[in-house]
Amino acid sequence: MLPLHHETHVALNAPVEAGFAYLDDFRQLSAHMEKSSGMMMGSKMTIEMDELGGRAVGSKVRMSGKMMGMALALDEVVTERQPPYRKAWDTIDAKLLVIGQYRLGFELFPRGAESAVRIFIDYDLPEKAPARWLGRLFGRAYARWCTGRMASDAAKHFADSNSRAELRPLQ
Repeated sequence: MLPLHHETHVALNAPVEAGFAYLDDFRQLSAHMEKSSGMMMGSKMTIEMDELGGRAVGSKVRMSGKMMGMALALDEVVTERQPPYRKAWDTIDAKLLVIGQYRLGFELFPRGAESAVRIFIDYDLPEKAPARWLGRLFGRAYARWCTGRMASDAAKHFADSNSRAELRPLQ
């Protein structure tokens, strides 16, 4: 079992079917990983998908890149997909700096014409030093950043251009 957990909740100005269609697309869901960011110390990852595009149980996704000259890579497999409500995927191999193996996913909840999403990550620290030490220092912040970016990107995607109220976290 993966001992560490973080989740982010946010309202979406869209029904669950539209929310699922957006979140089911790894290119959109993980777009923050393909952009240079402070959390990635200015680095970014490249996303590759199999012919199923990450949209079926058993589908595989690979991300790779470099951070401060060190190679980073992870392979994920979709382990659960229940349209339009739930999807999850697990790492099958991870060479990361601040987290080790993880299970990442989302759940959508109908709220009339809108919906709410819970994006979660269950994770472990890397097995070996010095990455394990870095994980103790930065793993929680990374988990919060990752789920937060996915949630805020989805909320922004569905936000009414006249109102930013949809960016509110759920209470």
